[in-house]
Amino acid sequence: MSSSDPRIETFDATDGTPLLSATSDEAEADRKLYDGLRRVADSFPLSVWLIATIELCERFAYFGIIGPLQNYIQNSGNNFSRTGGIGLGQAYATTVNQIFMLWCFITPIIGAIVAEQNIGRVKTIVYSSTVYGCGLATLFLSSLPFARDNSIGTGGIKTNVSSLIAEQYIGPKEAIMSSRLFTMFFLYINMGSLAALVSTIIEQKYGFSAAFALPTTVFLVGLIILLASKDQYISRAPDNSIITKACQATWIAVKNKFSLDHARPTYQAEEVSTETPPWDDIFIDDLRCALSACKVFLLYPFYWAAYSQLSTNFVSQAATMETHGIPNDVMTSIDPVVALILLPILDRFIYPLLRSLGASVRHIDRMALGFLFCGISMLYASFLQRTIYAAPPCYDRPRSVDCMGGKAPNRVSVFLQIPSYVLVAISEVLASVAGIEYAYTKAPQSMKSLIMAVYLSTVSAGALIAVTVSPLTVDPKLTWMYVVLGIETLLAGAILWVAAV
Repeated sequence: MSSSDPRIETFDATDGTPLLSATSDEAEADRKLYDGLRRVADSFPLSVWLIATIELCERFAYFGIIGPLQNYIQNSGNNFSRTGGIGLGQAYATTVNQIFMLWCFITPIIGAIVAEQNIGRVKTIVYSSTVYGCGLATLFLSSLPFARDNSIGTGGIKTNVSSLIAEQYIGPKEAIMSSRLFTMFFLYINMGSLAALVSTIIEQKYGFSAAFALPTTVFLVGLIILLASKDQYISRAPDNSIITKACQATWIAVKNKFSLDHARPTYQAEEVSTETPPWDDIFIDDLRCALSACKVFLLYPFYWAAYSQLSTNFVSQAATMETHGIPNDVMTSIDPVVALILLPILDRFIYPLLRSLGASVRHIDRMALGFLFCGISMLYASFLQRTIYAAPPCYDRPRSVDCMGGKAPNRVSVFLQIPSYVLVAISEVLASVAGIEYAYTKAPQSMKSLIMAVYLSTVSAGALIAVTVSPLTVDPKLTWMYVVLGIETLLAGAILWVAAV
């Protein structure tokens, strides 16, 4: 890839480059290659389906744990009106959940470095899966709220599976296939997310040990598939110097007013009179693309801070409402169900229709729309929380032990939560799919796992933001917590879109 390629974006801080260039990869492909032609996808090789199945098992395990976790930590085991285990309260349970999420999504950086520099993606996934399985077994046997071994394993898998699955298809329709492939991949993720529905029902009927046993078993099935098929995957060989070279070149750019041109071998030889650096101009062009992609991800933590409420405070909110015999944490399953419905509709009908009308479906547009729907969801949740506080019998102290012994919910139906989950699901199929697709397509071949890890680490940054507002996760302040999260998500989406126009 040469520096004259119009798709390459600059990193110089002084040149006023927008977050995304006006000419996106998708628009370029539409205009130059596929204008007026019907987009026809090729078939996926077997390795793609195997990797997607492994990811489904991993997501089933993850959400099978996350589903009951808020109730397990928040409620006590002797509470006959709500299932529970430890009884540490909503604020503590939310903080523990966010820290668990932070650890799960910061470890991808470690997984990316190990994969890119040392042992490759397939071996990293195998070893991480083994650690993951040990963590799940520990959780099941001990019934502890979470195990750190489990979250370490998550990081080694997530950062490499999405890159590995994209490497399995190499052909003339690769540009067309990337969008279809990541849509299919996300479908499998959401199928795994339905584990929360199953595990919460098991939790209510048979207890938390049984609820944790199911995801452990499913994950072991995925691990067996991985070990049996690990020699069938296409995987780029690791380069033990790629991270070192990237850090060295970036440091040179930082010392020279963030100009990567100063890191080019030609400049170093002519102007600095030092020995030739261990990279070429193509490497600098690749690094420029990678750093440009990372600028977009700076705004994603605000999105994930709001999105994380789905498995924490939304669950607690449902517990203060009339659930009509339904487990309060089963409501989280609305999100993957809606996503499973919307993803094929968007992929098969909406996006092709827009392209046939000459409209370019840019990553940035999908991201900004996703932020918009997520922000609206938080504002609706704040309205619903206000409605709960206005309802008898406990008003702004729902489930308080001082009000009917904490046994009676406020008289608001839990089904009023449905719009919150639907809006979050719409945001997810837009912003999350666009983000992971953008991370892969913008990253140079040698840095795909690393850039994917940077994208996933924004979830951890979002968890940190959510922790900062945790003092508001107590009654009667919850309304303001949702307002804060809603406004910051809307502002982040607006900045993302305006900066790219």
